[in-house]
Amino acid sequence: MTETETDSPPKIDVFEHGKGADGAPSSVNERLFMQLQVFTQCVDPKSIASAVEASGLDAVIYLDVNDPRGVGLLTMSKDPTDFVTRVRPLLNEGPFAGLTFRPELTMLGRSYASGYEPNVSDWLVNRPRRTALNPDWPWAIWYPLRRRGMFNALDSKEQMSILREHGGIGRLYGEQDLAHDVRLACHGIDTNDNEFVIGLVGKELHPLSHLVQTMRKTRQTSEFMEQMGPFFVGHAFWQSPAP
Repeated sequence: MTETETDSPPKIDVFEHGKGADGAPSSVNERLFMQLQVFTQCVDPKSIASAVEASGLDAVIYLDVNDPRGVGLLTMSKDPTDFVTRVRPLLNEGPFAGLTFRPELTMLGRSYASGYEPNVSDWLVNRPRRTALNPDWPWAIWYPLRRRGMFNALDSKEQMSILREHGGIGRLYGEQDLAHDVRLACHGIDTNDNEFVIGLVGKELHPLSHLVQTMRKTRQTSEFMEQMGPFFVGHAFWQSPAP
């Protein structure tokens, strides 16, 4: 038997890496899953809100700006099984049963860390919930995206330079309370093979649209973006209590 044949296979690392609350390197194997599902033919959003509130799910109900009878339901959990055992039954009974489902607007993603985030556990689980459930930020734009394959062929240094440009713009909008983002990875769990789901929320709609417009000028979007959208635009009708 050769030495190669006796070697153990490499261990696959599925943890998220960043820094702990004390600033030391930290690795955690937890993340928040978030799913947006959209419906039409809703004439009574209050009944929808009552059903979701009774379910105990962390959720947001949006009124669809582009559909006078449209609603969006954003749910979130650390355990994706909840989407099958808790969300699925909710959507097949009560007031949801009479609505028309719009599967083309379904988005499912998971929070992730790039390795530099402070307090990585809070970043992965609590920050996305705080952002989506903040009652001061009722406006939302949600959309999926997929980068061109050539981006993955770039060396890591060039990739980080491109991502820093993109992230720096987002931070400026956040620091001025114009727009706040939720970034989710959806590799292999998106019907249309998208890679990321982005949620932009804020006090007003215009700054969210302005941020999308500004991002079009970045190198990531102008050179390496394969597909963006479809876009869901909503205003929060009901939200679970913010953490």
